Amino acid sequence: MKIVFWGTPKYALQSLNSIVNSKHELIAVVSQPDKRRGRGKSKTPSPVKEKALQLGLKIFTPNDIKRQKDIQSEIGSLEADIYIVVAFGQILPENILNQPPLGCWNSHASLLPNWRGAGPIQWSLIEGEKKTGVSIMAMEKGLDTGPVLIQEKVDIDLLDNANTLAKKLSILSGKLLIESLKKIESANHEGILNKETKLAIKSQSSFKAEVTYARLITKKDRLIEWHKTSKEIHCLIMGLYPDAHTYWEGKRLKILKSIPLIDDYTQYLSNQIIQSSHNLKKDLPGEIISIFDSDGILVSTGESNILIVEAQLEGKKVSSSKRLIQQIKPIIGKKLGY
Repeated sequence: MKIVFWGTPKYALQSLNSIVNSKHELIAVVSQPDKRRGRGKSKTPSPVKEKALQLGLKIFTPNDIKRQKDIQSEIGSLEADIYIVVAFGQILPENILNQPPLGCWNSHASLLPNWRGAGPIQWSLIEGEKKTGVSIMAMEKGLDTGPVLIQEKVDIDLLDNANTLAKKLSILSGKLLIESLKKIESANHEGILNKETKLAIKSQSSFKAEVTYARLITKKDRLIEWHKTSKEIHCLIMGLYPDAHTYWEGKRLKILKSIPLIDDYTQYLSNQIIQSSHNLKKDLPGEIISIFDSDGILVSTGESNILIVEAQLEGKKVSSSKRLIQQIKPIIGKKLGY
C-alpha cells in the first residue's frame, strides 16, 4: 500500500520507522512547521521531518492544514491508499479524511475512549492510572471519536514519567500499526466499501470505559501545589516531566523525580527515611523537614511527606542526592514555593 505519514514529535518516530521497514511504500510525510528551539532560538525541523529529510521523502509542513487548500490538493494528488496519523498536532479537515480510499487511521496513546485529545500520556500519569495503552482508530470528524481497530494495554510503573511511558507506548504503536495495515490490506481484497464490516472495528461506545479528555497542559498546571497529597504531587511531577516546578529562594526549581512516602512506594525508600518520616511531626505543606545526603530532600505535603530525589535549579544542571543538596543548600524549616 502507498502511505502518507502524518506526525511531528519524537514519539512518532518509532511508528514512522516501522512503516519504513515494512513492505509498504511510504510516499510522503506531513509534519508541523519548523520551530524556534534551544538557546539560539534558530528554527529547527520536527523529529519526524528530520527523519524524512534523511530518507529523502517528499515533505509537507502546513501551518494550518484546514485552510491551506493548495497543500490539501497536492497531498491528494499523490493518490495514496491510506493515511497514517501519529501525534501530528493539527485536526485534519473532513476533505483530507475522505481522500485516501482506505481511510485515515490514527495511533492514539490511550485506551480510548479514555483520554481523547492532546495529552493522553501526561494525563494518564497525572491521574495516577495503573494502565494505559495504544488504540488504532479509524479517523472521523470528531475529536478521537472514531471506531477502534486494535487496542492493547501496558502497565504504568510507579516511577514511570512522561518520557519513559512515551517510550513504551511508541514501541507498541509501531507494532500495532503494522498489524493494522495487514488487517486493512487483507480486508481490501473484498472491496473498499465493505472493509469496515470485514475488519470488525468496534465503536467506542461498546467499550466499558468512561469518556475522558486530555486537555492541553497550561503554565498553571506545572506549578506544584504543596497542600495536595504526596501521591497527587508525585503523579504531577511524573506526568509533566520535566516541567513540574516550585520555587526556592526566588528561583524556579524543577522537580524531576520524587517518591511519596506511602505504602505502595516503600520498596524505593531506605529504612532510615521511612523511620525518620514516622518520627517527624506534621509540618506546613511545602516545608523542608529532613535532608538525606544519599537520597534527597524530604518535604511535607497536605498528606504525608514526599522525597525530592532529582531536581534542576534555575540556571543550574540537573542534580540528585548529595549534589542536589550542595547545589540548592536546603534549610530545614524553610518552605518551597513563593
